Amino acid sequence: MTEAVTDYLVGLFQGTVPKELIIFIISLFPVLELRGGMIAAKLLGVELYKAFVICYIGNILPIPFILLFIRRIFKFLKKFKATGGIIEKLEIRSMRKSEKVKRWRNWGLLLFVAIPLPGTGGWTGALIAALLDIRIKTSFPIIALGVLIANLIMSAFSYGLLGALGL
Repeated sequence: MTEAVTDYLVGLFQGTVPKELIIFIISLFPVLELRGGMIAAKLLGVELYKAFVICYIGNILPIPFILLFIRRIFKFLKKFKATGGIIEKLEIRSMRKSEKVKRWRNWGLLLFVAIPLPGTGGWTGALIAALLDIRIKTSFPIIALGVLIANLIMSAFSYGLLGALGL
């Protein structure tokens, strides 16, 4: 799904928006995050080092805001019939994914963010950290490191570094 959405967004913006802005915007999106950004960067021919930095910044930029404000935003949105159910489902889904984070706390959060699989990443990691009341002073550096590790993994896959190394 990430590849299909990324392909669509690249096709939509290609030629009208700078390549670097496309991968930055894709990296900001929840679900796509830098996984989609690195795939788009490779499709657009952006150099690895430039893509790495842009995707990392795009992915990490929303994290402090999520950690600081998501509980207040959810509390506000729960007051409305149209959004209350959606927020409840999102919280339940996130808490279901939080078992390893609860059990292993910091290491669990790091692994959850670092392994670039669907449903994991900086956005969900920040949501889980906020819902579990993990302090921002603790959670932000862990999430930032996890996003960095995920970026290294996605760089290896997107740019074929594993093939170049004979792996």
